[in-house]
Amino acid sequence: MRRRAGDYIHITDGQGTLYEARITSEDQTKCSFEIVNEHLGSTSSHNIHVAISPTSHPDRLEWFVEKAVELGINQITLIQCERTEKRQVKPERLHKIAIGAMKQSQRLTLPRIEGPLAFNAFIKTCQADLKFIAFVDSDNPKHLFAEARRGLSHVVCIGPEGDFTDHELKHALDAGFVKVSLGPHRLRTETAGLAACHMLNLVNLS
Repeated sequence: MRRRAGDYIHITDGQGTLYEARITSEDQTKCSFEIVNEHLGSTSSHNIHVAISPTSHPDRLEWFVEKAVELGINQITLIQCERTEKRQVKPERLHKIAIGAMKQSQRLTLPRIEGPLAFNAFIKTCQADLKFIAFVDSDNPKHLFAEARRGLSHVVCIGPEGDFTDHELKHALDAGFVKVSLGPHRLRTETAGLAACHMLNLVNLS
């Protein structure tokens, strides 16, 4: 609203390209511009995918989406588990929040947000170099940060409050997932999702 014809702006297509553009005309309802330069952002071989159960309070899931995009994430899938309390979500609102977070953090790539999908259906079809399921278990010596590998694609499943059931855990392990810990303390769903996202980003920065 503060820009005028002749001003330069920067825009992105959400697919990794930054454009420099000059406004050619403007009014209260629309803006026309011409592209004067474009820059392809850097690409990376790693891919961070978090599959997470919707939280009982929508604002907590929205918080996770916003902060995960700011930290850096490629894909978010909403999964319906046996103990998932919230069955209805608003994908269009999550999409808008992701766009705002992408612009705020000056990222050029908009993560994909998919689902909700049934948990058992998701684990049968998802593809990644390394597949993990975070599970609260005192006898779980494998930590996500130690198991992750730089430069690879990762998917981490985060369960609802109350965690995955033993039945769901078995199905995931049978599908090639590895059970991992996020630390010694019990975390809320959205906190666990953000912790997993942060750990995978740190692995790829080290």
